[in-house]
Amino acid sequence: MKSQRNMVCECFSFFSLLAKKSLVQTFLIINCLNMADVFIVSFAGRIPFAFLEDIHQRFVRTYGRAVFSALPYGMNDEFSRVLSQQMEYYSSDPNADRINRLKGEMSQVRNVMIENIDKVLERGDRLELLVDKTANMQGNTFRFRKQTRRFRNTVWWRNVKLTVALIILLLIIIYVVLAFVCHGITLPSCLK
Repeated sequence: MKSQRNMVCECFSFFSLLAKKSLVQTFLIINCLNMADVFIVSFAGRIPFAFLEDIHQRFVRTYGRAVFSALPYGMNDEFSRVLSQQMEYYSSDPNADRINRLKGEMSQVRNVMIENIDKVLERGDRLELLVDKTANMQGNTFRFRKQTRRFRNTVWWRNVKLTVALIILLLIIIYVVLAFVCHGITLPSCLK
């Protein structure tokens, strides 16, 4: 098995040789597969292709038209550092995969929304409980008013009966006193 340095050199020597052709990316992918085996196995397919696209853009941006006059293996020393850095970045940094990062952000937003919905539902449950308690209190208030009226009427009638009983008792006492003073039940001496 070749060392990583040799694979990087091979990859860029092929890249510098094939830069003149239209199928550079395809050949770069094919020739860099040995170098990126571990990278490809450990990540989803889109990360290695994003890596290769990034390397391609950096290579074209760095060397531009100089590729047409470059000697084989002529750019290995300069560009191997960039390749190693980018391999490290795409292998270890979670921000390298935009889709996973966006999925993570969407998952966070989804979790926040679920929490908010749970809070709203819980609040709705509390509101329903409050409405039920209010309706119960309203029913109790109606019953209390009815019982209060009934109790007030009962007390009023008791007072009326007591007043009538006292008046009758007072009249009886007055009659008894008059009967005693007037010497008889028919009040004979007082009526004359």
